[in-house]
Amino acid sequence: QLQLVESGGGLVQPGGSLRLSCAASGFTLDYYAIGWFRQAPGKEREGVSCISSGGGFTNYADSVKGRFTISRDNTKNTVNLQMNSLKPEDTAVYYCAAVVTKSSVCPLWGMRYWGKGTLVTVSS
Repeated sequence: QLQLVESGGGLVQPGGSLRLSCAASGFTLDYYAIGWFRQAPGKEREGVSCISSGGGFTNYADSVKGRFTISRDNTKNTVNLQMNSLKPEDTAVYYCAAVVTKSSVCPLWGMRYWGKGTLVTVSS
């Protein structure tokens, strides 16, 4: 089966760091752009970051730019999201998703495969 599995979520204090990982099974991510999305309680799911299939292009939401870094290792079939200087407003369930595209654009409603999410809670 084609699956994406997120890991690395948890409870962290404001200003702390977490590293999320997205691992694919059943298919290779070589031809997929991978995006990280998040959804807080009572809010719409939003895009956080996206990385192109080759890893050469990335983009970030303005709210996380300069704090989060997305990367990928196609040899390991994984994508990571390093989150630094975390804020309470970063609290959400974080999802990774994949879509076949040569761009670094990850359309929220165009992603083909989704993980089940990992919870990130930023609180003192």
